[in-house]
Amino acid sequence: MDGRPVLVCTQYEDATADLVIAELNRRRVPVLRFDPGRDFPAPGVLAARMGAGGGRGRLTVGERSADLSAVRALYHRRPSPYSTDGGAQVVRFAAHENRRGLGGVLGALPGCLYLSHPQAIARAEYKPAQLDAAVRGGFMVPATLITNDPVEAKAFCAEQPTIYKPLHAGAYDVGGEPAGIWAASVEAGEIDGAVGHSAHLFQAQVPKVADVRAVVVGDQVFSARIIAPPGVVDWRAEYQSLTYEPIACPDAMRGALVRFLTGFGLNFGAFDFAVTGDGAWWFLECNPNGQWAWLEDVAGLPITTAIADLLENGASRHG
Repeated sequence: MDGRPVLVCTQYEDATADLVIAELNRRRVPVLRFDPGRDFPAPGVLAARMGAGGGRGRLTVGERSADLSAVRALYHRRPSPYSTDGGAQVVRFAAHENRRGLGGVLGALPGCLYLSHPQAIARAEYKPAQLDAAVRGGFMVPATLITNDPVEAKAFCAEQPTIYKPLHAGAYDVGGEPAGIWAASVEAGEIDGAVGHSAHLFQAQVPKVADVRAVVVGDQVFSARIIAPPGVVDWRAEYQSLTYEPIACPDAMRGALVRFLTGFGLNFGAFDFAVTGDGAWWFLECNPNGQWAWLEDVAGLPITTAIADLLENGASRHG
């Protein structure tokens, strides 16, 4: 049995990572799961030496330990932000040191496959970079305006049916409960001076008949058609009312998806497309660390197996 471990960096409560870890356990692949933001500097202990011959050392979390020079793959799922106890200045200093210390070591593991590299994920999360890459990659992309100018925003919204969506898909607290900000239709008459408070993303609304979520793992593409009730702009707001069916990804689209990820140095991406009546796929966005477990269940897509295969084999297209 190959004793090289797979590191899984994620929060304690991550049912998606649980699926992958269970599959790796079934295959008898050693796994060290930890949450850098909560497990370091305690109970995690890092001892890494850098020098001639490359980095070496160990990462120990509780009773489990990994030889850093022998890690076959790192699955960067959804770790907590780096933090520590103490005063405000101490917190900021320690968090930066931890991110650049432990995070820096984890980002420089020799011969390691990254699913995906944390720095590549961070770069790919910028929507303007995604849209530029999508246009250059030959995808159809709706006309988009990013602005904090109310006059520009009002003029853009007057040109065509328009939606607004956030540039960062973070969680928000509404009445003490976590909530998301979904894409929503917006008209020129709704635009006011509040636009000037931050950057906003406005996009021409695609006259879609369905959506597609395409999950790419390495070179494999898993696609599902998503049908929402009439009038729903963002299907994520209506999970209980959706229907799904697995669909084949067109060959030309499959190649474009893989090339898109290669350009960002990613081994994983969850793409969203709006599909029009003529069957055209319009690029909306790519989440470099998007959710997929629910889609595997409802559409019968073997994504867990594909991810486990990639982590077990440890051979990356990106070196």
